Amino acid sequence: MTQPVNPTVELPACDIARRFVRIKETRPDGMVSFEFAIGWPELSVDLMLPRPAFEEFCVAQQVQRLND
Repeated sequence: MTQPVNPTVELPACDIARRFVRIKETRPDGMVSFEFAIGWPELSVDLMLPRPAFEEFCVAQQVQRLND
């Protein structure tokens, strides 16, 4: 039996217009391993792109870089 969700629990606001990138590693072969998040920087996915594609991705997504 599932427990009902408590409707009084306040979740942090999620602004889906905010996009975040945290670089994890730049490999010798030019690949950039990074975390990408929408809304909440704590909830991310791991991605990997060649450096030029990564830079284009960041511009297209208008990201805030978290570790620059």
